Amino acid sequence: MIENKNDECVCESCPHHLECGGKNVELVKRLSSTIISEEEAYYVSELFKSISDLTRVRILFSLLGGDMCVCDIAELVGVTQSGVSHQLRVLKQAGLVKYRREGKSIYYSIADDHVATILAMGLEHISE
Repeated sequence: MIENKNDECVCESCPHHLECGGKNVELVKRLSSTIISEEEAYYVSELFKSISDLTRVRILFSLLGGDMCVCDIAELVGVTQSGVSHQLRVLKQAGLVKYRREGKSIYYSIADDHVATILAMGLEHISE
């Protein structure tokens, strides 16, 4: 919706114009101060891109069960250790997983409760 200097709706070519009669001008004004910034939208988009891969989603769900090494994750999700390592790198860069070293072994885990919530909400959404 485009406004003119008199705060009137000038979107006469929009299909909803006859329905709203220009009443949405106030709504657009109110929401314009709360809409996500382009920078924030970029980072949210990048977050979702990082979990848009089947293998990465399966790795994340696997890690909900507890800390695991690459070989355990590979066995569980049916992907080579090299493939799991590559996907874990992407997930680490996105801040979705973290790791800890114990001697020569490295164990991966979900970065925080937010990741578990995102996964649970995604599963709940598709189950509806």
